[in-house]
Amino acid sequence: MIIAVDGPAASGKGTIAKALARHYNLPHLDTGLLYRAVAATVQRLELDPAIEADAVAACDFDELTLADPHLRDDEIGKLASVVSAHPLVRSALLHRQKRFAHQPGGAVLDGRDIGTVIAPDADAKLFIRATPSIRAKRRHAELSAHGSFVSLDKVLADIRARDLRDSSRSTAPLVPAPDAALLDTSFLSIEASVQKAITLVETRLGTKRAAVG
Repeated sequence: MIIAVDGPAASGKGTIAKALARHYNLPHLDTGLLYRAVAATVQRLELDPAIEADAVAACDFDELTLADPHLRDDEIGKLASVVSAHPLVRSALLHRQKRFAHQPGGAVLDGRDIGTVIAPDADAKLFIRATPSIRAKRRHAELSAHGSFVSLDKVLADIRARDLRDSSRSTAPLVPAPDAALLDTSFLSIEASVQKAITLVETRLGTKRAAVG
């Protein structure tokens, strides 16, 4: 069983994807970490994230990079949004993500193009969203908890800029798959969001079973 979870930054898609993986006992991949690893490698090698050739050169990163806690830093997140807009970078990471999705037994993947590009054949697809202001408050609280004191206005501006880059890029833009179930977490608790996600997945699986039967 493959579950695709897409959505913009700070929408709750990562938390929901992890919870679904635990619920269905499936392996989970945060595909955003792959792009963050590329961004961190670009930074370490002092390359230019805006130059596609430099970003592609950083795609051959060591697997241990994925365990680096600094990948969650806000600066790396901004760089990841830049490198992920390059078509050749997305192409370079495509096979790794498809292989994970189609492993025996299936998997849960979260990102921005899982249901549209990585696993268009997923058994269930969710698109998680929330208002930019709510997402900015969540991200601001997260940064503050880690000792990074950035103004809420700056975080909101960064969120809007990232949304624009993600939705307007020519390759694999951030859009809901036509058959994705939409889940707005703006005014839901984590627990309520997860339960709603499980219900949506079960509904989707039930519909597919009925169609087959």
